[in-house]
Amino acid sequence: MYKLGFVFCSVLLILAIACNSPVVPKNKGYGAVQFPAKQYQWFKETGYPYSFEYPVYAQIDNSVNYFGDTKKAHAWININFPQNGATIYVSYRAIQPHQLETLVKDAYTFANNHNSKASYIEDSVFTTENGVHGVFFHIGGNVATSYQFFLTDSVHHFFRGALYFDTTPNEDSLAPVNAFLFKDLTHLVNTFKWQ
Repeated sequence: MYKLGFVFCSVLLILAIACNSPVVPKNKGYGAVQFPAKQYQWFKETGYPYSFEYPVYAQIDNSVNYFGDTKKAHAWININFPQNGATIYVSYRAIQPHQLETLVKDAYTFANNHNSKASYIEDSVFTTENGVHGVFFHIGGNVATSYQFFLTDSVHHFFRGALYFDTTPNEDSLAPVNAFLFKDLTHLVNTFKWQ
């Protein structure tokens, strides 16, 4: 009888302590993201061997510095999306004789570097109406970059881009932003021209 009374008092004490905790509602999902209307402008500057359309809500940064080496003279740029905390990192190479295979292999290596976290990697070969050839990589999972691509004329020019976010990768929370920026990436690729 003594044990039953002790257990009963203990349960009442635990319930009294537990019931005094404040109620904190949990979020049932991620907050809605507001996106601007799609509008584009041309990137066509002297000294750059390419041009393309990019969104008006993006900013071109041509003061790229890579390990202390300023890359403006090499036509490297970053396309920043400040509202989304995202950047398309762009590199450009003038193709030297017998170098195309190495540049293509490097692009595949950069995409495959995400294999440890990726649930899949899809590559799509394409040619645009402007005669630009390329490969588009879609990388699924909690990876640092969901989209990478390269463009080339196979003789003189090689242009590579990769979309990164300034946050810890989370495929679910980044899905709406990835879908929104995917349209901008495909627009950039489809309007791309060599100068």
